[in-house]
Amino acid sequence: MTKCTMHAVSAPVFARMLRNLSAILTKAEAHAKAKGADPASLLNARLAPDMFPLTKQIQIATDHAKGCVARLAGDTPETLEDNEATFADLQARIARVLAIVDRYSADQFDGSETRDITIKIPNGELKFTGLDYVTQWAMPNFYFHLVTAYDILRANGVELGKRDFLIS
Repeated sequence: MTKCTMHAVSAPVFARMLRNLSAILTKAEAHAKAKGADPASLLNARLAPDMFPLTKQIQIATDHAKGCVARLAGDTPETLEDNEATFADLQARIARVLAIVDRYSADQFDGSETRDITIKIPNGELKFTGLDYVTQWAMPNFYFHLVTAYDILRANGVELGKRDFLIS
């Protein structure tokens, strides 16, 4: 049985869901090719005019994953350029973020539940303890953007189901 630690409730969860996202993107690219569609049409698709497109949803989801594990480990999150323009670029970003998530050991998270974490947002700062950061900011944001990416693909005809989202 896995001990309930800050590492256990964050890093392996991010890693699993990022692998699922990678598999979903593989299906999406295959769907576009099979339909003779321009893959860019999926990458630029959005659920509503005022929402970010698929590519940005994936960039933000990966930013929350890498940012969370780094902050919990007491590090500054690595900055990635948001310049992905193809499915291959997005897959490379996911692979890079998986490597970041995987490089942190459980020991590096010791005591992080009470660590002070400050997030800069456009109009100020948000302050959390590590536990509140994971449960009230990082995970909710990660899942919001992950689900939105999934929903964009479903809305554009990619044959995905709940199993694709949950099990890789």
